[in-house]
Amino acid sequence: MIPIFTGCNRAFMKNLLKFYLLAFILLSDFVAFAQPGDDDGGGGLEGGDPEPAPINSKLILLAITGILFVMYTFRKNKKQA
Repeated sequence: MIPIFTGCNRAFMKNLLKFYLLAFILLSDFVAFAQPGDDDGGGGLEGGDPEPAPINSKLILLAITGILFVMYTFRKNKKQA
């Protein structure tokens, strides 16, 4: 019996699997964020958009968390070096 999965074929299969996974992740983005159409069949491309979400509600808390994380990372790396 001839072995089908030799060393070269295994490397090829691993690269092919990585390519398939990358393509799936990149192409699933289109499906995940698709919006449903109107049921009346009018097209509705010029329909009203929802109100924009505010981005400044917890911005200070996010900045403080980021600064604390940077300080923690630098101190952790300083102790290891």
